[in-house]
Amino acid sequence: MNYPHDRRSFLKTGALLGAGFGLSGLGRTAATLAAVAEEPAEKPVGAPHAEKLGWRLGCQAYSFNRYTFFEAVDKTASLGLHYIEAYPGQKVSKEITAGFNEALTADQRSQIKKKLADSGIKLVNFGVTHIDGRKTYDFAKDMGLETLVSEPGEGEFAQLDKLCEEYGINVAIHDHPKPSHYWNPDIVLKATKGLSKRIGACCDVGHWKRSGLNPTECLKKLEGRIISFHFKDLVKEGNGYHDVPWGTGESDVKGMLTEVHRQGVKAVFSVEYEYNWETSVPEISQCVAYFDKISAEIAGS
Repeated sequence: MNYPHDRRSFLKTGALLGAGFGLSGLGRTAATLAAVAEEPAEKPVGAPHAEKLGWRLGCQAYSFNRYTFFEAVDKTASLGLHYIEAYPGQKVSKEITAGFNEALTADQRSQIKKKLADSGIKLVNFGVTHIDGRKTYDFAKDMGLETLVSEPGEGEFAQLDKLCEEYGINVAIHDHPKPSHYWNPDIVLKATKGLSKRIGACCDVGHWKRSGLNPTECLKKLEGRIISFHFKDLVKEGNGYHDVPWGTGESDVKGMLTEVHRQGVKAVFSVEYEYNWETSVPEISQCVAYFDKISAEIAGS
């Protein structure tokens, strides 16, 4: 997708082009241009109107799965956002080559916490992950997590419910597309019946679309059980769907957010942008701007 360049961006690109040719020729120039393409033209402001509605917009680090977790933190901060959801297995940094999971040492965890604090980013959720009893909950507590995003077996919920209450940490059931077990919200509702409100849904609205469901209607069904979001807007292309900047696709972002507001849900919305993997920041920036625009409209209505 092409984006118009304002004068500031044009001058900046021109200066970097000159520097690239002067230093090391075409190879350096291509790398420099890629870096410029990732930088927002204006200073990002995040989603302040959404915050007023109790909506915390952040990034699912999987959006940046070609990069390290530390790089994902930097990209999230560059968007003016303050929240991130980690996923299992992502290399932490160039220096910490271990994957992000419960096996991280105390020193590695300390380095992650410092990086987050220095960047003004809060680690809120972790998923989609397998929950290994207290081992996972101890890790979650140490890292300050609010929610574990998972797809547990239905026979695990009685024990998970006790751990949720003991640790004060939620479990949000994620929906992968059909034929994944939790593809339909009716199955999530059945699995959570009689459990505490700490067990509910991580609403991956894009996967509902891929499963042939209406995302807004799915949200209506899950009223009272919504904990968090993997938020997306999709368009159909060929035999599948792919992400596009919010408000330009087929998912009715405004309709979904209007329904979330009607329910009074206050939650973390994780941008999970699974397209143009290496240069997605400009498109995610459009998502952030649209999300805040609709939030302002909803707040004023």
